[in-house]
Amino acid sequence: MAMNDSVNILNSAYLAVEYIDSFLPDNPLQQPFKNAWNYMLDNYTKFQIATWGSLLVHEASYFLLCVPGFVFQFIPYMQKYKIQQDKPETWEKQWKCFKTLLFNHFFIQLPLICGTYYFTEYFNIPYEWEEMPRWYILLAQCFGCAVIEDAWHYFLHRLLHHKRIYKYIHKVHHEFVAPFGMQAEYAHPLETLILGTGFFIGIVVFCNHMVLLWAWVICRLMETIDVHSGYDVPLNPLHLVPFYAGARFHDFHHMNFIGNYASTFTWWDRIFGTDSQFIAYKEKEKKQQLLKKK
Repeated sequence: MAMNDSVNILNSAYLAVEYIDSFLPDNPLQQPFKNAWNYMLDNYTKFQIATWGSLLVHEASYFLLCVPGFVFQFIPYMQKYKIQQDKPETWEKQWKCFKTLLFNHFFIQLPLICGTYYFTEYFNIPYEWEEMPRWYILLAQCFGCAVIEDAWHYFLHRLLHHKRIYKYIHKVHHEFVAPFGMQAEYAHPLETLILGTGFFIGIVVFCNHMVLLWAWVICRLMETIDVHSGYDVPLNPLHLVPFYAGARFHDFHHMNFIGNYASTFTWWDRIFGTDSQFIAYKEKEKKQQLLKKK
């Protein structure tokens, strides 16, 4: 009975969104995107698209999304939004981070990306434009991937903080007490594999088109670069996502090396009480702000 009710609710929600979508104006970017997608299919093999296309999407998205945070350090106005204002970025740290990133991207992640084609072939994942899911389905799938990845990240990340193994693996990521966007994937190769596994679980569950893989890559990078940015910028559209953790939440983890273990959402830390120190910290901040106003 409960299962039938859930199915009916989901069907109703789907029909409601589909009905609203019918009234929305045509997306002016849809036709150029369709033309580009079909051009790609006509001129490249599935292996080239799945492998080199995925690498290009990852690298371009990663470094383009890092640009705003990188530029902020040169804008005096933005410094009031920097969370740890006493720890500015340095060229030395950023260069070290960049070199490690290149190693991880091309010697750890690229071999994994090379398996994308075989994954799509094994599960008969389509590439054709006609079978591409609508925007709201794609959005819902990315959200589902984020929920799954967040659960995996919380428990495995918390395990990596165990005193017996922390110094061997996760300590590398905590080398920078004040994080910056490019540091999001700065990690020990084993951590890249362990925590990165959570990214693929949602793909296995939801993937019904090649475009989801790329959409989820962009969404995940957008989130992890944002929470590592070191800046709590107002009017951040990601704050509209329900239960979104954000930069201040994760920055506290880097400051204190404990608590706030989830990657995207706040519910696992709330359930297990691992956000208690963060809550106390926020309350203390509020009191200090009130005293300053008086």
